[in-house]
Amino acid sequence: MAQKSRKKSILIVEDEPELAEVYLTLLTQGGYETAVAHNGKEALEVASAHQPDLILLDLRMPVMDGVEFLKQYDLKGKHPDVKVVVFSNYDLQDEIDDAYSLGADRYVLKAWASPRELLQIIKDSLA
Repeated sequence: MAQKSRKKSILIVEDEPELAEVYLTLLTQGGYETAVAHNGKEALEVASAHQPDLILLDLRMPVMDGVEFLKQYDLKGKHPDVKVVVFSNYDLQDEIDDAYSLGADRYVLKAWASPRELLQIIKDSLA
């Protein structure tokens, strides 16, 4: 008898509550287990507890930003199997370069991705 595969887990790191709720609904309806954090510090705690397969990460947040989160989470050392999709409002080359150098897999501008496209990007990243 084949073993049922577990749902993929996604951590949404977004400081805007309305946006976090939209992503939570979208991803839950897409069949993913989801958790939400509202800043990088909270994301470190939630990621430690939930062991996500993918992190949907905003960069500009209070308390701890996304770049600092990536530095502390240590994708390349401690969490090499976790995928990170940076989902930002800002198209700043320094931030993009920092995110990729710290192990992010994709950098997507919020304005350029519809909910359906975001779901496909996440699906592709987890494949």
